[in-house]
Amino acid sequence: MKEFGNVDSKYRFVIIASKRAKELLKGAKSRLKSKSRNPIRIAQNEVKLGLVEFEILKAKKEEVPEAEDRVFLGEEVGGELEEEVAGAPESAPVGAGAEAVEGEVAEPEFSEEFEPPEEEAEEGKGEEEEG
Repeated sequence: MKEFGNVDSKYRFVIIASKRAKELLKGAKSRLKSKSRNPIRIAQNEVKLGLVEFEILKAKKEEVPEAEDRVFLGEEVGGELEEEVAGAPESAPVGAGAEAVEGEVAEPEFSEEFEPPEEEAEEGKGEEEEG
């Protein structure tokens, strides 16, 4: 850990040095004389020498509600969805204006752009008639 000065980890070193480099870029005065003009190198040297002060804040635990205060919305939401589905009319068959008669399967209508070539369409019809 000697290579990071008085910082306890390399990750904290990087964070502190980057914040100090941002300060230097915004116009802060350097705390040491250096041959380098690169603000990142200057900030790293300042942190290694202990010239940058920092404080480690303790993490606060989030307040977790008590078991009595917790609310389960699954039943309420599920009940609302069931009511909506029960009250909704039956969906119309797929297709532009095509109406299906009971027992028949409604075939979707496609524009010419999406229709299969005639050869493939004929092969498909022959298979349906056999089955």
